[in-house]
Amino acid sequence: MEVDVMTPAGDVDWIYLGDTVMGGVSEGRASTEDGILRLTGTVSTANRGGFIQARTYVDQGLPEGTTGLRLRVRGNGERYFVHLRTFLTPLPWQYYQAGFETGPDWAEVTIPIADFQPSGRMMPLAISPDLVRSVAVVAYGRDHVADLSVAALGPVSGAP
Repeated sequence: MEVDVMTPAGDVDWIYLGDTVMGGVSEGRASTEDGILRLTGTVSTANRGGFIQARTYVDQGLPEGTTGLRLRVRGNGERYFVHLRTFLTPLPWQYYQAGFETGPDWAEVTIPIADFQPSGRMMPLAISPDLVRSVAVVAYGRDHVADLSVAALGPVSGAP
C-alpha cells in the first residue's frame, strides 16, 4: 500500500455541522490550532439527533487510483467515523461511513475505500473515489463526549 502525501489538517478548510440542523440537541465545535483540527462536544441521540462533524469539500474528487484514506489522529478512546459524500448522495442522510478507534497517543489510521458502507439501501454499494465531494470526521450514533484531533489526512493508493 502506498501512502500519497498527507495534508496537514490545519491546511484544509473545515466547516462544523451538528444535528441541530435537523432538530437534534448535540453541541460541539470544530477548530484548528497549531495545524491540528479538533472536534469536541457532546453527542446526544435525544430528539432523533446523534452527530457532530467537521467536513471539508473535495472539488475534484479523490485522486485516481485511491484505494483508501489515511488519517493521523488521537482522541479520548471513543470510536469515530469518516463520512464520504458523492454526487450520488444529495440528501443529508446519505453518506458512506467507516469507523476507526482512537486513543490518547497519535496514531495513523488507514481505512480502505472498500470498508465504507452506504447509509441507506437505495445507494450504490461501492464508492468511486473520483466522485467523492466531501470528507468528514464524525462523532456519531450514541450519547458520548467527543474529543477528536486530526493532524493530517490523505489518500492511499495501491493494493490494500
